[in-house]
Amino acid sequence: MIIELIVFFFFGILAGTFTGLSPGIHINLIGVFLVSLSTSVLGFIEPIYFVVFIVAMAITHTFVDFIPSVFLGCPDTDTELSVLPGHELLKEGQGYQAVMLTCYGSIAAIIILLLTIFPFILVSDGIYEFLKKPFIMASVLITTSVFLVALERKRISALVVFLISGSLGLCVLNMEINQPLLPLLTGLFGSSMLILSIKDKIQIPPQKLEKPKEDIKKPLAGALLGSMIASPLCGFLPGLGSGQAAIIGNTISRTSKKGFLILLGATNTLVMSFSFVTLYTISRTRTGAAAAVKEIIKTVSLENFLIIISVIILSAVIAFFVTEFLTRILSNRITKISYTKLSSITLFVLLTITFFISGILGIGVLIVSTLTGIYCISLKVKRTHMMGCLLLPTIILYLI
Repeated sequence: MIIELIVFFFFGILAGTFTGLSPGIHINLIGVFLVSLSTSVLGFIEPIYFVVFIVAMAITHTFVDFIPSVFLGCPDTDTELSVLPGHELLKEGQGYQAVMLTCYGSIAAIIILLLTIFPFILVSDGIYEFLKKPFIMASVLITTSVFLVALERKRISALVVFLISGSLGLCVLNMEINQPLLPLLTGLFGSSMLILSIKDKIQIPPQKLEKPKEDIKKPLAGALLGSMIASPLCGFLPGLGSGQAAIIGNTISRTSKKGFLILLGATNTLVMSFSFVTLYTISRTRTGAAAAVKEIIKTVSLENFLIIISVIILSAVIAFFVTEFLTRILSNRITKISYTKLSSITLFVLLTITFFISGILGIGVLIVSTLTGIYCISLKVKRTHMMGCLLLPTIILYLI
């Protein structure tokens, strides 16, 4: 059994590296594929092996996915306000440093998880019992959404983005389509960015292989404080992701541009980790990876939970070094790669995957979502407001 667990663990690391490096090819896609295999073709394999694979893949993904976010999502000067500060560092030749800052946050998030997991387990059931009442849950989600919009300087534009993406999500989620989130989220957050990058013919400057020279203890402490408070909220509130948690965390504990990158890394890994904890404590899923685990083993026992926590810790350590290694390679070679060709190939892969998973109707949703994403980006507000595609339907679900 140990050998099998190790094999599936390392395959999960490889899969998480692949999904992290591939914009639009999300771990949810692999998770859905594994769920179908575990109940059919590969039904003879122990379910816990699939669980180890999914958890290792999910945690690795939270580290590696900042590489394409920084290197492939580089905007022009007109779209800086809607993207991560890592792009500003990339244009200064410091893309390697930007990714490493997120890695520091992600690895520190594992320490936070270990420090807070026991108190979280003790209080989670009581908090969820209070929040699960429809009116209270809707009120909290509405308040959170209003709060996030109010943080923007261009509040009207942020509200427009939230409502447009929310209306689109409401339509798509009520359509008879296989895996509706695939074309919806891929269009809003993936292909829209790629098309703009192709259009603008982005030129990336030579990158310096330098880690942060200045003392990062202060921004690190502030970022981790914010993520520690904000990330567990996503375990209780459906529709909230790591992007919203990072914004809330930054409001709780204001930090610098580089501190915000640390905060993003920490919340990304913490939200994913806490999704497995809430699966164990309240049997609710807040991420696609946690949902896949629930489909495979139904109920998480204490023994399975301890295995999951162990996999989270080991995956994070390995993912840190994998991300550093890949970022170093990409930093050395990024100027030799045709950015336009790379973006075009990625866009073709996304179209192919959407067609095979969601069919012709999925392609239609992808096109509409992409156009919506491009329009929302043009309004120059944070892209996290496009998560209204999940928040608005969830709010309406609790209100009716």
